[in-house]
Amino acid sequence: QVQLVESGGGLVQPGGSLRLSCAASGTFSRINVMGWYRQAPGKERELVATIRSGGQTNYADSLEGRFTISRDKSNQNTVYLQMNSLKPEDTAVYYCWCYFYAMDYWGKGTLVTVSS
Repeated sequence: QVQLVESGGGLVQPGGSLRLSCAASGTFSRINVMGWYRQAPGKERELVATIRSGGQTNYADSLEGRFTISRDKSNQNTVYLQMNSLKPEDTAVYYCWCYFYAMDYWGKGTLVTVSS
């Protein structure tokens, strides 16, 4: 069983930046794939970015290079999402996700609101 806890959401003005964090607990094994999804009001949940234990990353095309996913160097089961040049359309609940021993795990989500 893996527990994922997100932090770092909040209100930010357009053009601003936020960094989300996600810490996984419940296992001492390294989780191979972790990532972030988001769900905007009235829309389906969509992929934001993923990162593998070897450092390979994958991003949604729509992000246009504004977001960066990374893993903590001292604790590989902690993942970050650096979000720059935020737009109102980035407003959503952001969910941490991981795939571990053939199961998907989700955090409860953290709300990011981009508004002036």
